[in-house]
Amino acid sequence: MIITGDLTEQEVDAIVNAANNDLQLGGGVAGAIRRVGGPAIQDECDAHGPVQVGEAAITGAGSLRARFVIHAASMALGGRTTRTALRSSMVHSFRLAQQNEVMTIAVPAVGTGIAGFPLDECARVMAESLSVALSDGWTAREVRFVLFSDDAKRPFEEAFWHVFEGYQQASR
Repeated sequence: MIITGDLTEQEVDAIVNAANNDLQLGGGVAGAIRRVGGPAIQDECDAHGPVQVGEAAITGAGSLRARFVIHAASMALGGRTTRTALRSSMVHSFRLAQQNEVMTIAVPAVGTGIAGFPLDECARVMAESLSVALSDGWTAREVRFVLFSDDAKRPFEEAFWHVFEGYQQASR
């Protein structure tokens, strides 16, 4: 499912945070998670971090409606996101979701804010990463990509159509 909305308001098992590898909840998506979820999330991040760029960590969700926050570390603090780091961090994120029996998850356009990754390329990487997770046996009930505008939805809809049309044909 691809929607516009506020990631922090999603009632799901987990939300994904667009994280830096120090797991510092600064601005953008991470800042919104910190503001709404409260200081407990940063406290858990401090206990987990840092992680390598391209990895992910899971914490509780504090006051959020979700149970968990999965922190996809697609960049170093103050750095830029690369395709390789984004793909790796999302594969790790979906693996953590599977390991923690997350059946519903909400995901933003990781890396497209301050980290400067192009939205259309992010959409392709997200679709490919989800395809890998499903091929590896994750049986999520709902994966919700929560975007900030209708303009952001279009590249996601196109990328997912291309990846999952091929996925459906290959599984026949």
